[in-house]
Amino acid sequence: MLKSLNGSLRFHYEWVMGMSMQFIKAGLQTSIQDLGRFGQMHNGVSQSGAMDPISMQMANWLVGKPLDAAVIEISLVGPTIQFNSEQTIAICGAEFSVFLNSNEVFNDRSFNVVSGDVLEFSSLKSGVRAYLAFSGELDLPMVLSSYSTHLTANFGGFKGRQFQAGDRLRLTSVISTVDRQLPIQNSHFYSGSYLLRTVRTIESDRFNEAQLHDFYAQSFMVTPQSNRMGIRLNPEKPVTSLIIDKVNQIVSSGLVQGSIQIPPSGDPIISSVDGQTIGGYPRIANIITADLPLLGQLNAHDKVRFVLIDKNEALAILRQKQLLFEFLNLV
Repeated sequence: MLKSLNGSLRFHYEWVMGMSMQFIKAGLQTSIQDLGRFGQMHNGVSQSGAMDPISMQMANWLVGKPLDAAVIEISLVGPTIQFNSEQTIAICGAEFSVFLNSNEVFNDRSFNVVSGDVLEFSSLKSGVRAYLAFSGELDLPMVLSSYSTHLTANFGGFKGRQFQAGDRLRLTSVISTVDRQLPIQNSHFYSGSYLLRTVRTIESDRFNEAQLHDFYAQSFMVTPQSNRMGIRLNPEKPVTSLIIDKVNQIVSSGLVQGSIQIPPSGDPIISSVDGQTIGGYPRIANIITADLPLLGQLNAHDKVRFVLIDKNEALAILRQKQLLFEFLNLV
């Protein structure tokens, strides 16, 4: 009986150690994300999910998983992770200096790890958020049909929070897949200066021609107060015309990701994945769907400008971007 018990304990130990990733260092805000929760905003639950879903999906393609599979989102300061099983991993999105057992590895290609390998994210080179995809399956429950961690409300993902040093993420069905690499034209470089395309909203008419002109003629700087709830901007030069008086306030109404609100200060706020589901500031414009992933790569002090396009052009741009994933699914 003792022999049988020892064998069971050894099997349990090997299962826990062999199907897991251990966080030696956790990084700044490392969490599990997928495409988020849909159909819950009427219940006050924001979508959440990856801030840069394009990079998330490309990383999943590289390891041979469904494009909407959960990944590890890494922000600004990356983790150090020890793998306790053989599997395939890939990194897309922000560019860090990354080392596997002290040998440098690079974004946009898959590579295999074995038990005992250590992956270390060092200095950040460009962008903000990287996505680590892995060929194993998460041994975690879904919350409202998603693995995403809602960091503000503390639910989903790994214990409803970002990872901490010493955490062990258990996996099941760990496999290795064939090596893949993204075409060079699909690689990203983040310049720190961006042009975001927008369309009009239901409240655009609340702004007069001078206000609209000043908004689109101005360059804005991303503030350090920006986060997964919203991107806060300051104009490079004071824009007094955007300061909203009480007459122009609105009754709180539904918000979607990419809504550009103008609070009384006149400093725009872009609603993001963990943002509130309703808001009471008028929305001057909305960032087009195809440009929303860039919000996940905006760093403090980056510069942004806005341009207005019509909805037909926005749909054409989105369709062009979707062709990438149709190509990936065929390869």
